[in-house]
Amino acid sequence: MSLEITFLGTGSAFPSPSRGASALVLRREGQCWLFDCGEGTQTQLMRSHLRAARITKIFITHLHGDHFFGLPGLLCTLSLQSNPDASKAPVDIYGPLGLRSFLWRSLELSHSQLLFPYTVHELVPTQDQCPAEEFKDFSGWDRDEALPQGPPGRVLHLDPGEDSYLLVEDEQLVVRAFRLFHRVPSFGFVLQEKPRPGKLNVQKLKDLG
Repeated sequence: MSLEITFLGTGSAFPSPSRGASALVLRREGQCWLFDCGEGTQTQLMRSHLRAARITKIFITHLHGDHFFGLPGLLCTLSLQSNPDASKAPVDIYGPLGLRSFLWRSLELSHSQLLFPYTVHELVPTQDQCPAEEFKDFSGWDRDEALPQGPPGRVLHLDPGEDSYLLVEDEQLVVRAFRLFHRVPSFGFVLQEKPRPGKLNVQKLKDLG
């Protein structure tokens, strides 16, 4: 399994002419996984050797603007580069609770209609991930509103046994999120490759002694 990392932005707090806000792409077997999407990420992608259309998963660490304000614009740009295809697999977006409402409202208010499906999987934080006065419970948002066009997705709770959140698992790897302490609830992501059994020609070894 080959993995390639490209840093699109390593700055924070505000955009810089020479340093983009937080964004990183992991390229894996033709797919691109984006970690954080600060303002200007789509411009940084255009300057890189990467193809934005290959983004299949997006992971947002926390809901500070320099880590996710670029997301609605990026999705709209991806839509402009897409052809309508009902059979296309959705772009999976993972992030803290509240991200689904932010995206849905941003796209609705801007009258943006994406030509591809997307899902938002929200991680429910615990109150010890930030100072008590900074913690906000977004679980009740939109509860009394009909969201007929809101994106689908899972609500993920902490697995106490693993002390993490299981996000993705396939034949080759497992992706988990773990809790970080910050001014707002924040998450880190771990990609763990599964063990690969070796392939040995036992008879050849015996013949060689």
